[in-house]
Amino acid sequence: MNDEITTNLIDDGIDRRGFLKCMAWAGSGLLFTISGGLPRSFNLSNLATSPETMKEAQTALANASFSFVQISDSHVGFSKDANKDVLGTLQSAIDKINAAQARPDLLIHTGDLTHLSKSDEFDTVDQMLMKANVGARYYVPGEHDVIAEDGKAFLSRYGKDSKGDGWYSFDHKGVHFIALVNVMNLKPGGLGELGNAQLEWLAADVKGLASSTPIVVFAHVPLWEVYPQWGWATEDGKRALSMLSGFGSVTVLNGHIHQSMQKIEGNMTFHTATSTAFPQPKPGQAKGPGPLVVPATELRGLLGLSTIRYVEHDSHLAIIDTTLAADEIATVSIDNFSFAPGSMNVKRQTVVRWTNRDDIPHTVVANDKSFKSPALDTNETFEHVFDKPGKFPYFCSLHPHMTGVVNVI
Repeated sequence: MNDEITTNLIDDGIDRRGFLKCMAWAGSGLLFTISGGLPRSFNLSNLATSPETMKEAQTALANASFSFVQISDSHVGFSKDANKDVLGTLQSAIDKINAAQARPDLLIHTGDLTHLSKSDEFDTVDQMLMKANVGARYYVPGEHDVIAEDGKAFLSRYGKDSKGDGWYSFDHKGVHFIALVNVMNLKPGGLGELGNAQLEWLAADVKGLASSTPIVVFAHVPLWEVYPQWGWATEDGKRALSMLSGFGSVTVLNGHIHQSMQKIEGNMTFHTATSTAFPQPKPGQAKGPGPLVVPATELRGLLGLSTIRYVEHDSHLAIIDTTLAADEIATVSIDNFSFAPGSMNVKRQTVVRWTNRDDIPHTVVANDKSFKSPALDTNETFEHVFDKPGKFPYFCSLHPHMTGVVNVI
C-alpha cells in the first residue's frame, strides 16, 4: 500500500486525488501547522539535522496560546509478547508529559484505556493518569473499554456529564472540543458507528458556532477511511465530517490503529495517535490487525503521544508526535574481562548499550535480575532502558568477578 491516501471524504465534487500527502508513520512523526487555513508540515526526523527547518518549526510554535496532549490505546491489563510492561510504557508517556517546558492545559485520551474493561484496570490507569501534570483530563471509550454491561464501568467514571453513550463537547480558550463515541455498535468487519442520535446531537451542538471557531473533534476509531478492510474507519463518519465542513479550522484526533498517520483535506487535519502499549501492522501488511511483536530495542520507537498547540488569533494548530524511545544512549565496552566504564551516571529514559569487545562470551545481569542479557559473542550488543531512578549494580554471570553499576539520577 502506498503512503498516499486518496479517499475523498466529503462528497463535494472536488477531486483531491494526489493532494493527501501529509502523512507519517510512527517513529518519524510530523509537526503539523495550520495558519490562515493553509497547512504546513515538518518531518521531525529533519529537525535535528536541519537548523533552518528547526528555526521554521520554532517560529510556527512560538506564540502558542495553549497546548494539550493526546495519548491513546494504553491497554492496561495487556501482558502478551508485544509488550509485557504496558504500565512501564504508559509511565514513560506520563514522564514525557511531565517533562514538558510548559504545562499542557488538557490531556485527551482517545480510548482503550483498558484491555478488558476490568475494574482494577480502570483503577490503575486512572491513578497513573492523575499523576500527569496537566490542567484537565478528557476521555472517550475504545471498544476494549465497553466490553461489559454496555460500557457501564467506563461511563460511571468518565461519562457523568455526557450525553447518550458518552458524547459531549466543551470550550477552552476559544477552541470548541467535541468528544464522539463510535465503538458502542461496531459493524461487521469492525467499522465504527456514531448513530443517528449522536449525529443529531452533533448538528445541534455546532449550529450556533461562528464559522471562524476552531474545532477539535476526537473519537477512538478513525472518522476517516484509513483502511476499511480492517475496520479502520467509521461507517457514518462522512456525515459527521460534512457537518464540520463549514468551519475554517477542524482537527480530527483518533486512536485505535496504534500508529501515527496524518493528512489534510481542505479545512481538516486528520491525525491518528500511536499507542502507549503496542504497535499494530501497517495497513494491508499482515493478515489482519493485532498486536505486533517487534524487537525490544525498537518497541519504544513505535509508541508515543502527541502534543497539540494552538495560536488564538491565527487558527493555528500544530501537532507534534513524540515516541517513547529513550532520550540518550550511553555505551559500555566489555574488554579484557572488565566493564568500561565500570560506573556511570545517566538520566532517566537513557539506553545503556553494552558491546562485547572480548574474544570470548560475556553476559550482563542485574543483581536484582531487572535486566539480563543472553551470552554475548564478540561484537554483539545488549541494551536496556533505565526508566526509574536508583542504583543498578550488575555483573557477568559467566565471570562473576566482572562487575559494574549504573546510577540513574
